[in-house]
Amino acid sequence: MIALTNKIPRLQLFALCAAILFVLIQTILRGVFWIRFHNPLDPIDNTELLRSFYLGLKYDMQVSVALVIPILLLGWIKPLHPVYSDSGRRLWLIYIMLAVAGLLSIFATDFGHYAYLEQRLNATALRFLENLAISATMVWQTYPVISGSLLLIAITALLTWGFARLTSKITPIPGQYGRWYKKTGVVIITIIVVFAGLYAKLSWYPFRWSDAFFSTHAFTGQLTTNPVLYFFNTLKNKDETYNLDATRDAYPLMSAYLAVDNPDIDKLDYKRSFTYNHDEDHTPANVIIVILESFASYKSGLSGNPLNSTPNLDRLAREGYFFPNFYVTQTGTARSMWTFLTGIPDIELNKTSSRNPLIVDQHTIVKDFKDHQKFYFLGGSASWANIRGLFANNIPGLKIFEEGSYESPRVDVWGISDLSLFQEANNVLKNVDGPFFAVIQTSGNHRPYTIPEDNNDFEILREEDINFSVTDYGFASVEELNSFRFMDHSIGEFMKLAEEASYSDNTLFVFFGDHGIHAQTGRHSPASEEQLRISGLRVPLVMYGKGLITEPGIFNKVASQVDVLSTVASITQTDYTDTTMGRDLLNTKLDEKRYAFTIEHGGGRVIGLLSDEYYLQMKYDGSNIKLNRLDSETPRDDISAQHPEIVEEMSRYLGAMRDTIKYMRENNKPEDLFPANNQ
Repeated sequence: MIALTNKIPRLQLFALCAAILFVLIQTILRGVFWIRFHNPLDPIDNTELLRSFYLGLKYDMQVSVALVIPILLLGWIKPLHPVYSDSGRRLWLIYIMLAVAGLLSIFATDFGHYAYLEQRLNATALRFLENLAISATMVWQTYPVISGSLLLIAITALLTWGFARLTSKITPIPGQYGRWYKKTGVVIITIIVVFAGLYAKLSWYPFRWSDAFFSTHAFTGQLTTNPVLYFFNTLKNKDETYNLDATRDAYPLMSAYLAVDNPDIDKLDYKRSFTYNHDEDHTPANVIIVILESFASYKSGLSGNPLNSTPNLDRLAREGYFFPNFYVTQTGTARSMWTFLTGIPDIELNKTSSRNPLIVDQHTIVKDFKDHQKFYFLGGSASWANIRGLFANNIPGLKIFEEGSYESPRVDVWGISDLSLFQEANNVLKNVDGPFFAVIQTSGNHRPYTIPEDNNDFEILREEDINFSVTDYGFASVEELNSFRFMDHSIGEFMKLAEEASYSDNTLFVFFGDHGIHAQTGRHSPASEEQLRISGLRVPLVMYGKGLITEPGIFNKVASQVDVLSTVASITQTDYTDTTMGRDLLNTKLDEKRYAFTIEHGGGRVIGLLSDEYYLQMKYDGSNIKLNRLDSETPRDDISAQHPEIVEEMSRYLGAMRDTIKYMRENNKPEDLFPANNQ
């Protein structure tokens, strides 16, 4: 072995040792990722598991080779040589230390990102930099920043010391390179090895990030992915604008699906206008939209969860309208707020649509509540993700209440507690003269899961007091369960206050989750919930109103987040014009065709279409089509070959929706849609 290493040029040997160190770090961290995040109840086949680590090793080699390229390029310069120059050796040891620290930091960030969103680190994480103060505070309050940083420093120091000790044994060999042709041969071999390491594949095409997704088991792709490469791969992707020809091709199908009043393929008109006849003494109804943070269906009693986590919302669902098959279009609060307000799914890749200044000006049905005062309540700051700009720019006269507007104390990074938020909102709304339209956005059901001391007798469960495993029913910890229960408790307290106030009898209350959580869903949930990652998309939608809903009902047809405002306007009999993807959920004439559009921004940007029975997914470009049955015991099985007619129909609608959505988001400006009144 010693004789062999003496044959290797000193620069290349030093670089090889560095590359091996980098590979070992990444491989070990992949093992840690597997131990931490795999689901024993949904195991990966051993063959696929080995393939994940094998392909992952290739990604790790690509990163490692890229990191040693500077050594190979600059180390030829004698003062910078890591073996023949003391100053060069010190320089490259510092470089190795920084590279090790960088790898450890990226993987640590990746672990936290995955623990929160079940997505490997990608370019969408850059959005947190736009709200750096909030993001940093959340990290500080949620994670062991100091101890974690000290651990990272200690590991970096230990690995750098070990590398220094190892490479100190690489001693100079005078005259090793000999004649010029020997030097040339070394350079050529080095270049070949470097390119082979970067290419990592014996084919016409290099080894790419998409090769990680070789299995139908979703976790294999996550396990195989290297977060360093994946981040930079997603960073390179840019959102494309709409294709006018594709939009026109989709228009006949979409105009029929949306029941457009006067279809015009030349104007691409999507308007649907609705008017209602009222008596002279008609009093417009109030509307309160409550958006519940991370309120996944499988965690609630509405889905059959036996932990009785949502008794208050369960009661409202029994006495109002309940939509059990309601889906948001994607995970992420900012994306959800955009979709709810505009009726257009957020298809931006690297940032949310609310952050795009070119499309922030949108028509929204909220504007059609012309006689209503408008309110937006948030426990923290409305500056995050440009939500302030999105709401204020599109809702004239909107009154925003946020941190600094309340007497209630701040409890954590997200501002005041949900209970305090509801109390503060009630204090404002009960004194409003005339009808109002209010949006209350909760944020307490979020790390660090703070329960305030002043909690109106909320019972906090202690781990030692319970005789069951919360993970069996979809909760990661007792802290998360308590936070979820406290949100429901806050809803109950809010409804008590509203019923004591004069506005309750003529108010439509609407509750839905901004998104769910991709996680282990529990024994009470269907297999498709977890295995098809529907758990992050399916949330409860409950509508309650004493004077407005006289016959409670459960509506089992698939429903989408884009439909909320259309349905609210219908229930309250408010004249409105819809120009986007929304449809009234109570209009039975539309029940023959009801779909929910979905999009997953990570892992190759996958779009999907949910029906009552099936889930069809494909890549954004229309490739890799899969069809899954929702009620199957093995929902991950692709049944597209058995049902070509269903695949053909749902693919047509999915492709048409994708192209229409891309067009709508850039052509939904009020001044263009309503030039006569410049709404």
